[in-house]
Amino acid sequence: MRALRICVLYAFVLLATAACTSVPPNFEEIVRSTDRADADRSLDQRRKPEQLLAFYDVRPGMRVMDVSAGRGYNTELLARAVGSTGQVYAQNSPSMPEAARTAMEERLKKPVMSNVTHVLREFNEPVPPTVRDLDLITFNFNYHDTVYMGVDRARMNRALFDGLKPGGILIIADHSAKPGAGLEVTKSLHRIDEAVVKKELEAAGFRLINTADFLRNPRDPRDVPVFKNDVPNDEFVLKFVKPR
Repeated sequence: MRALRICVLYAFVLLATAACTSVPPNFEEIVRSTDRADADRSLDQRRKPEQLLAFYDVRPGMRVMDVSAGRGYNTELLARAVGSTGQVYAQNSPSMPEAARTAMEERLKKPVMSNVTHVLREFNEPVPPTVRDLDLITFNFNYHDTVYMGVDRARMNRALFDGLKPGGILIIADHSAKPGAGLEVTKSLHRIDEAVVKKELEAAGFRLINTADFLRNPRDPRDVPVFKNDVPNDEFVLKFVKPR
């Protein structure tokens, strides 16, 4: 029995040590990487990637999915953060615009993207059946699009829930609509009521554990399309967890 207790204690120490070594990377260095594209650096000004990556709490070795990855701006940041021991799945719809698909394919040729798998799947079932126990899923600035696209969001959100490991994290960032706007402006303004997003994700089993305000802008009237706004858009960032 004494030998068994020692073995259990030793295993616990090993696990604790492994957990301690999973420290966050230097996000400032990631953003300053000299091989990043100029277009990405320009986008940094409104995306604030250092703060976003820190809010993700993404770490080397993580298995991550970037939903609605588009041209891969966020995907590449995640790939750099999880490093060679991690894995990133970049999901896009098979009907994504050809220009965006070409841009992503070109980005995937970069050595830093060797840990990325491009997944072409519909939003109703964004996670491949072979992909489970993800540490983190990000879904940036396109949740509102799934409304007017007619996506079965309850099914989509449950798929995201099932794809995460217990304790896994889901990040939703999007353009903010006025409280009470509901789903009415998702196509006309490309915005969504934050309360709707919270309600839909909680209905899928997620629990909201944190919010971030670094993309907030109280000067945004939130009644104009995000592409025609005279001031930076007000944007929310929500962190959900899959309960253990």
